[in-house]
Amino acid sequence: MSRRLGVSIALVALASGGLLVSAALLCQIDPRISIRDVPNGLWLGIIFWIVLTIVASSLAVRMPGGNLLDVGFAPLLAAMSLGGPIVAGLAALIGSTQPRELRRQVSWYGVVANHAGITGPALVGAYALSQIPSRSIPVVDLIATVGAGCILFSLNILVTGSLVSVRDGEPVLRLVRADAGAYLNMLALAPVAWLMAQMYVSAGWWAVLLFAVPLYTTRLAYQRFVEVREMFTQTVQSLAEAVDKRDTFTSGHSRRVQEIAMDIGRAMKVSDDELEALEWGGLLHDIGKIGVPDAVLLKQERLTRDERATMNSHPVLGAEIIAPVNMLAPELPIIRHHHEWFNGSGYPDRLVADEIPRLARILHVADAFEAMTAARPYRMTPLTPTQALAELRKFGGIQFDPDVVDAFVRTKWARELPDAGRPETRSVPLIGNAAGSMATDGRALAEAATRAGSKGTAAAPPGDGPPAPDSACPRPAIA
Repeated sequence: MSRRLGVSIALVALASGGLLVSAALLCQIDPRISIRDVPNGLWLGIIFWIVLTIVASSLAVRMPGGNLLDVGFAPLLAAMSLGGPIVAGLAALIGSTQPRELRRQVSWYGVVANHAGITGPALVGAYALSQIPSRSIPVVDLIATVGAGCILFSLNILVTGSLVSVRDGEPVLRLVRADAGAYLNMLALAPVAWLMAQMYVSAGWWAVLLFAVPLYTTRLAYQRFVEVREMFTQTVQSLAEAVDKRDTFTSGHSRRVQEIAMDIGRAMKVSDDELEALEWGGLLHDIGKIGVPDAVLLKQERLTRDERATMNSHPVLGAEIIAPVNMLAPELPIIRHHHEWFNGSGYPDRLVADEIPRLARILHVADAFEAMTAARPYRMTPLTPTQALAELRKFGGIQFDPDVVDAFVRTKWARELPDAGRPETRSVPLIGNAAGSMATDGRALAEAATRAGSKGTAAAPPGDGPPAPDSACPRPAIA
């Protein structure tokens, strides 16, 4: 634990502790929390809601982003509505205990941060709720309870995001945005919490237990979402691995490209949706090679012009294969354009600079670095990471987006490598300008030949003049 993180956790813990002490000194426990017609009903009611919160919090589901999501928010908010700030603080402090903490799978300062991060917001929400007048009117009480839930969850997200930002160096705003989906799920539980409180008052504690069914169903929905996404990811990984294993030289290539691309994306602070697109786009970027014959894909000699055209068709084939899968629509531009060059001389659409989707530019750098540092049939001795980085720098502004290369240098793949930085800016004609220049030169030559022919000089035969491009096309040095 860094010193800065330790100080941050201490401040959060002190603030939450101060709020809890203030609640104990200044606030009264609302008698509505009592279990009626039994001795010590007040404390039994408090214990009932704390236990209910513990049970609900123990059924946490780890979401794809790594966050834990549970339904403990509902009984916690109900306890806040019934008992006021003191009960809300106790239910949050004790009720947020999870089995992994008891099994010592969480560090002591992590436990402090987790409990303080929910206790303080719960107390603030309870204070706000206690100040709302006319809560005897059901509609007012419902709206006030939902509002208190918004305060609780918003502050919890902000505190947690701030601590994670200090620990990992991620921007707070990005971490908060990552919890947007969870926010909506928790907000949907707020009316359920209000109903739980109403049933507790009108029918008794046993009626609250009936809500175990909808709450557990909600938890199962979270679990099914995670399972379906995991199954989809595993299917995509298997498909990518099947493509890679057609060539022993590229086994595991897509997985490594995925990892590098996602690290670059994090360095460039892309959104979570874009990071997910890089995750799946990285795995599927070469899926179009399914349509490339083995005679071309596995050939170790130079490719002919027709063979090169066949090989270069794989981004388009890949996009066509993935197009019917609506869930992969964000990945289509990555798959189609990951071989576009920054100066417009790539394929298939010869896009230039910012015309190339940003995620495709990221994947292009990741793909090139992985290819250069691995053996290939046309280059059995791979480049060292230092040499590969030098190539990325050399072709920055030509083949690669210089900003993406800068971001790559900040990742673990290049952070320790010697880096000369961006080369001196040099004028590199875009493909469109080059084509226009060639066309102009061609017209000038044709006019000269016509004038020469009119003077009785024979035009040069097709075999004369500048040599034609080699009919056998070698693979590019940077794939």
